[in-house]
Parts: sequence; C-alpha cells; structure tokens
Amino acid sequence: MSIGSNSPEDERPFPDVSEENRPSVGRALKQARIAAGLTVDEISGSTRVRIAIVHAIEADDFAPCGGDVYARGHIRTLAKAVGLDPEPLLAQFAADHGGGRPAPTPAAPLFEAERIRPERRGPNWTAAMVAAIVVVIGFVGFTAFKGGGDDAKQSVAEGPVPSTSKPVSPTPKESRPDKTPGPSDSAIAAAPQDKVTVQVSAVNGRSWISAKDHNGRMLFDGLLKKGESKTFQDNSKINLILGDAGAIQLYVNGKKIEDQFRPGAVERLTYTKGDPEVG
Repeated sequence: MSIGSNSPEDERPFPDVSEENRPSVGRALKQARIAAGLTVDEISGSTRVRIAIVHAIEADDFAPCGGDVYARGHIRTLAKAVGLDPEPLLAQFAADHGGGRPAPTPAAPLFEAERIRPERRGPNWTAAMVAAIVVVIGFVGFTAFKGGGDDAKQSVAEGPVPSTSKPVSPTPKESRPDKTPGPSDSAIAAAPQDKVTVQVSAVNGRSWISAKDHNGRMLFDGLLKKGESKTFQDNSKINLILGDAGAIQLYVNGKKIEDQFRPGAVERLTYTKGDPEVG
C-alpha cells in the first residue's frame, strides 16, 4: 500500500452541473417561443410545421416527426423562427438519441416506371413532304439566279438606262407612344385619407408577418422574403405582428416610419387613419 495514492473513487470526474441544469431541446424551444411573444399557432403558420408536431417537440416527444432526419429538420426550422442558434440544440438532440449520424432512410419509389412497347410506325410522310418542298425551292432559286445572270449581261451590253423617276423620299416611321409605366411603390403616398394604408417591405432580410383588420380578420399570415412587400388597407385600423422587425421598413398612410426596430425583435403594432401612430 503506497502512501498518498488516490482511490478510484477520487479519480472520477466531478459531475458537470451545467449539463445537468441545461434544459431539454423541447423546453429550450418552448421558452424561446414564449420569450418572443409567439403562440404555437403563429409559429406553425410561419414555419409550416404542423401544430401537433410543434406541441410534441416542445414536450420532447419526437416520434410524430417520423424519424431523426425529420426531427432535426423541424428543430432547425423552429430554432430559427424563435431566434435561437440551432447547432447546440442539434448537438444536444444527437447526444440524447445515440450520438451517431442518422442512418439514411431508404427512399420509397414514388412510382413504378411503365414499360412502353415500341409502336409500329408507318412512313414519315411529313419528312418526305418537307424534303420535296426543299427540292422545289432549290430548283426555283437556281432558275431565277440563272435568268438573273443573263439579264445582267444584257444590261451591261446596252449600258445604263437614265432614270426619269423622282427619288422616293423615305417615309417617316410612325412613332409609337411608350407604354405607360406601372405604379411604383411611391403610389402609396396617394392613399385615401378616409382609410388606413400600411405597406410592409422586407428590405434587410426575410421576416414572418401577420396583418389583421379592425374586425380581427386575417389579411396575411406568412413569411415575407427579402425584397418583397405587402400593402394592407382598412377603414379604421390595421394590426401588425413582425417576427423580425429589424428587417422591415414601414410606410403608413404615405409616410415612412422612422422607428429603429432591433434585428430579431418581435413587434406588435397598430396603425389608424391620419398621422402614423403606434397603438
């Protein structure tokens, strides 16, 4: 027995407290969604992930996803929608479910190709007719060229014939008016005063948006890609939810909204007739 030697129990590493206290993948997604002020219905509408699957993932039940490959895709989509980095969540999911790469799923044949028996075809009369027309055109062209050569020789022998006709002045081309250009984005400045008009443009990136009228009727609910814009109009009020307000530029009743929205911030806005005013 050596003095000062450590027992095997002393050599075991201390438990990683941070790993134990780390929330699960589903709980992390749920907490981020609640912090962003989004409902399950809104997340489902912006990501096209079914509501039942969103609920299951937030409860760490990945069976409805149909396999690890689809589960990883849903985790990545939901993480981006609530402003999380998907890579740590994917690594945690892989560690919780075996740690290895998912086995490739054999692709089921979408359809079975039909064997098409070669049909017996008759003579190709179309090709024969085209060949005959080419021969006729060639013969006529050769005859015209030969006749033209004889006429040219005769004209040289007789000399040039003086022309008595007046030179024909070129006919001026009729100028056509240019097509009337289509309405530009600045046409929103001519919005009627008795309505509220809101134009949403994704100038700095894509963003999920939701727009409702004063009765709560949904005007639009979906993803607005970079460079796209939507215009909404109502008699009294427009309610907006911006998933990434930093990517959006707003024009309300023809006036540009100068609010400095933070990238990734979720904004709930209400605009009415008259001067732009955030509700």
